[in-house]
Amino acid sequence: MTISEEIKIQPIAQVINNAVAFGKKEGGAVAVWRIPGEDDIQLIVDFSAELKPTSDPLETKASGFVFAPFETSSDAYLVKADLHINLGSHKITTRPDYNVSTKTEKFLNFLEKEKATKAVASDIKISDTTGDKDKFIQLVSTSVKAIQEGKFQKVVPSRKKEITFDRPLNVGDNFLRLAKAYPSAFISLVFVPQAGVWMGATPELLISVKDNVFKSVALAGTQKYEEGTSLSNVAWTQKEIEEQALVGRYIINCFKKIRLREFEELGPKTVVAGNLLHLKTEYKVDMVATNFPDLGEIMLKLLHPTSAICGMPLEPAREFLIKHEHYDRKYFAGYLGPANFDGSTQLYVNLRCMHIEDNKATVFAGAGVTEDSQPEKEWTETEIKMNTLLNIIR
Repeated sequence: MTISEEIKIQPIAQVINNAVAFGKKEGGAVAVWRIPGEDDIQLIVDFSAELKPTSDPLETKASGFVFAPFETSSDAYLVKADLHINLGSHKITTRPDYNVSTKTEKFLNFLEKEKATKAVASDIKISDTTGDKDKFIQLVSTSVKAIQEGKFQKVVPSRKKEITFDRPLNVGDNFLRLAKAYPSAFISLVFVPQAGVWMGATPELLISVKDNVFKSVALAGTQKYEEGTSLSNVAWTQKEIEEQALVGRYIINCFKKIRLREFEELGPKTVVAGNLLHLKTEYKVDMVATNFPDLGEIMLKLLHPTSAICGMPLEPAREFLIKHEHYDRKYFAGYLGPANFDGSTQLYVNLRCMHIEDNKATVFAGAGVTEDSQPEKEWTETEIKMNTLLNIIR
């Protein structure tokens, strides 16, 4: 059914803050997102008393938001759209098979009556990274050595950095700041009781299914972007070209596994992603012409985790990371996005993201390592990637 009365409009940042606060206080999950190139921000709430984990978030074909971790053996969640608010048009709808409950009314009242959280700047303290740098450089050196020994062709080691605030972070305000700063990124804010609050601005599409067309992208190679730089004049090193080619090869190998030969390959080309430049190749498949109606679900299982965030070949690279990274990535380098929503599914790799806990947040970044990698440069790359968020939040 559709709730005909539009919400009495509150500032968008306040609505986002109050929705997350409601989920924490009353139970339920919340997802907020903005698709690249679009203006409208979408917000959904799942009022389930206990959100059940799933190993196949697309299996039910229910409309909602998928939130999955890096490790395929860990819990993924589908936040169902019990209530959907388009924060651009202010239109509120509920799931066709969902009965409007007292919890729905309680949520809408909470949105309208809860006081606004002032967007006050917060003093940010970043943890000392001296020891972190030494450890990461050693990890990259160990990675290069393993590649030279023939254990794998590429691996993507990562690191994390903790930041603290003198007051809780205003997630609504910072979501809007990210959306404004990065119009070509997928901007997200997710609260799942079992996983906490995650916010990010990722440039990397994992899979898209819309109008019977499947899409995926190979995005790799990283340079710092200086405003005004002509993309036609950007030069790439052999290391960066090979790194991106390996990601493209990984996608094509997944097509080969299901004997899919009819696909369109566009690229590689240089693209801007916030404060970074990447090489990007897009792959398209006509799902009707190839008779693959469930290609999205099939490719999701084959692709994740891609060589862009794990390595190639997959299994030896994954085993290396488990042995040498010494921390749990959780939902960093997992995937997230709307599924079966307004006729399409668009899932993105959860990069340029942070896990927010009260007055603390953890920021993550990784770097693609090949045999030509220089450890100091890979460290610098992770710093630049973390600044995607650190340059915006307050």
